[in-house]
Amino acid sequence: MSSIVRPIRPWHVAVLANVKGQTEVPSDVPDADAEFDSPRTIDAIMAAIALDGHQVTFVPGDARLPQALQELKPDICFNIVEGMYGDAREAQIPALLELLRIPYTASRVLTSAIALDKTITKRIWQSFGLPTAAFQLFVTGTESLQRDLRFPLFVKPAREGSGMGMDAGSIVYDESTLRSRVQYIIQRYQQPALVETYLSGREFTVGVLGRADAHRYSRLPDRYAADGFMRLPVSEVDSADSVTPGVYGAQLKVMDLFMPGQADFRCPASIDATLTAQLQQLAIDAHCAIGACDVSRVDIRLAADGTPTLIEINTLPGMAPDYSDLALIINAAQLSHADLVREILYLGASRYGMLG
Repeated sequence: MSSIVRPIRPWHVAVLANVKGQTEVPSDVPDADAEFDSPRTIDAIMAAIALDGHQVTFVPGDARLPQALQELKPDICFNIVEGMYGDAREAQIPALLELLRIPYTASRVLTSAIALDKTITKRIWQSFGLPTAAFQLFVTGTESLQRDLRFPLFVKPAREGSGMGMDAGSIVYDESTLRSRVQYIIQRYQQPALVETYLSGREFTVGVLGRADAHRYSRLPDRYAADGFMRLPVSEVDSADSVTPGVYGAQLKVMDLFMPGQADFRCPASIDATLTAQLQQLAIDAHCAIGACDVSRVDIRLAADGTPTLIEINTLPGMAPDYSDLALIINAAQLSHADLVREILYLGASRYGMLG
């Protein structure tokens, strides 16, 4: 194993985020603040970066960001901005940082745009032979239902994250309910509705961390496998007895972990080693297929016959300590939240030759 590469000097790191209660919520984007981060999450990220002697500054991810960055001139940005408007909003900050020639963490522009669009993501996965449920995009809501789609079906916005637009009404059992739900999604979220076969099996979420040469730049090189990715514990999300049965949607994602009606989270999941390895590899394959960088979280469900099937990928996974799915997975791996932050930071910095 090669020696760990270190920064030549301390960096000035800008942490970029949308913050609940501080970032203005767009009036024309329903539920937009569901994706914003809490001040506690920002503080935890900044504290982890400062542990290595770096100077850290928080910069809000809003319309003032371009001027703020030009004045601040950070060495690198730790980016978790969800974006404010548009159908590829998670790509806005990576594009801005590319324009300003400022290094940053996590996925680049194209992948950030693709990942938020569930339909395009699924089409790419299909081209790689990766398993996804049968699906159809409804733009007007009047399209004829494809013959390969059988009820029950699942309806959700085509370009949202954090479970937005997903609740108990997302599962539909007949065409009349389908049409009504599709029109609701199109009108409320001003975007197409994605309709797919409802996967009735167990639901898992899998963290992905690394890339082919990750051990060269990691503080934890021995945690990476030969292919450069950590094999993190698989987390199971059981929403059967939740306030939205069978649906891990926005309501559950903002509830306290121990509130009545919350989903049951089990990490590591109670599954055998074969299924664990299968889910981990499927998540890595899904991550690589869309060109994701360094970190992501992949959601997978079992079909009725038990086949692991990809649902979606989040290339800016939530990082709330002891709360977000990825943070719970890292805890189960016996790593700290600070370990997660610094792995993402150093993997990002290594892409720009900042370690030597």
